[in-house]
Amino acid sequence: MTKASGLFSFFGAIALAAALLVPAAPAVAGDETRRIAIHVDDNDAKRMNMALNNAQNLEKYYSKKDMKVEIRVVTYGPGLHMLRADTSPVKDRIEKMSLQYPNLSFVACGNTHARMSKKAGKEVVLMSEATKVPSGVVELLELQRKGWAYVRP
Repeated sequence: MTKASGLFSFFGAIALAAALLVPAAPAVAGDETRRIAIHVDDNDAKRMNMALNNAQNLEKYYSKKDMKVEIRVVTYGPGLHMLRADTSPVKDRIEKMSLQYPNLSFVACGNTHARMSKKAGKEVVLMSEATKVPSGVVELLELQRKGWAYVRP
């Protein structure tokens, strides 16, 4: 083996390894819609407002570029307070934004909801804008597997 062919094999092996380590880009829908999942797991009004600011900023950015965007705010753990009808510090803002942005949705973790309801001794009422899923963390994982971007403010 010559020195040149040895270098070629060495660099070829590096290129192959790099290609195998780089994950394939997720498929983008034919409509080129950008999909973003925003994660909220803190009972903190500042963090909740930051998540809503992120959603607004994403909506404004992509609408100015005449591009479609789908935004889903996923809550679990203490972050479920964001979507509770009785304790949400951002209830009014969610109601307004839901009307303003039809491409914005809010998801509540069913596991957290069940635990909070059990602890309260009654069914915890969620805002009408909330959709309940079995597990918030599984929802985030599955969205990412489908190519959704992930944001945690």
